[in-house]
Amino acid sequence: MAVSLRLLSACSSLITNKTLVSASKSCVFRSNCLLNRGIKRYVRAVKTEMKRRKDKMDPQPPHPRNTYAEWNYNSELFAFGKRLGEDFNKEFLQQAFVERSYIISEEEKQKKVGIEEPQILLKDNREYAEKGEYIIAEYSKRYLRTVYPRFPEEGICSVSDYLLSDDVLADISIHIGTSDLILTPDYPPSDKTLANVLKAVVYALSLSSGEDKASIFVRDFIITYLSGKDINELWSIKNPESVLASILEREGKSSVEPRLTGEAGKNTILSAFQVGLYCNKELVGMGFGESIPVAKEVAAMDALKRLFHTTERAKPIPFDLVLASDKKEPFANISIEDWCEKNIKSMVTKH
Repeated sequence: MAVSLRLLSACSSLITNKTLVSASKSCVFRSNCLLNRGIKRYVRAVKTEMKRRKDKMDPQPPHPRNTYAEWNYNSELFAFGKRLGEDFNKEFLQQAFVERSYIISEEEKQKKVGIEEPQILLKDNREYAEKGEYIIAEYSKRYLRTVYPRFPEEGICSVSDYLLSDDVLADISIHIGTSDLILTPDYPPSDKTLANVLKAVVYALSLSSGEDKASIFVRDFIITYLSGKDINELWSIKNPESVLASILEREGKSSVEPRLTGEAGKNTILSAFQVGLYCNKELVGMGFGESIPVAKEVAAMDALKRLFHTTERAKPIPFDLVLASDKKEPFANISIEDWCEKNIKSMVTKH
């Protein structure tokens, strides 16, 4: 037993010595690598202290990139078009990024230094934004009508208004890199400014490369924002049960009959009801809710989705369609007040 203990002690000391030697060799190797790479020992301590002092400071406001010494506005404008794969006229694109507030601020600066009649050679983008908004609205409606011919015109307009909202256009504008190119006294630019610039860019592309290029740009960068979204949620239908009853009446069908097809947790806070709507003994809609009236309303909405072919099981919206630019007639989908299968078939035959 004593021999075993002495042997164990000798082995442990031998292992410890080898570990210390290998650790010392590793430290020497690392220090040599650091010296060979030109990194001094004080670098880490200095950076740690700098970070500690920076964390103690108040948060600094963001600075635009055009305040940097290496900023070249003309090069950035050229690169903006190439990143998007478009050929812009330099003058048209530059005007698209000039906000009216920027011109006003520049005039005030000149007046402060004694210039009574300031002259600014730049033009603002108000006209471009108005015409660009028209292009986006018209093409998005045409595209949605082509993809969803059974969707009521009120729904088409509601989805188009969603795409033209400041929140959506501003999000798209930021992601294509417009925020640093906008000439505005405020930084970061507001959502309204970002949206106006994107509209102006669309019109600038129309002037530079033609209306077809601008339409494809709207399809690729704006209409694709609907990817993964349910268009039914972008249009609020008031009283869907009444709307469904009116459609069935115009089609000469009997009124729907609601039936309770399932329930769980009755008289509890976790109650759930399943209601089916039947017309001529045929299921036309199914809905769930925490109460029977709510389930009936959801079932009516489901029945309308089936009529419009916009259910969750429908095919996703395609983003590769090319609409003919020479087709200018202002057709529209059937209104919800006139919607019925007969009118839908006549509209599809006409167009």
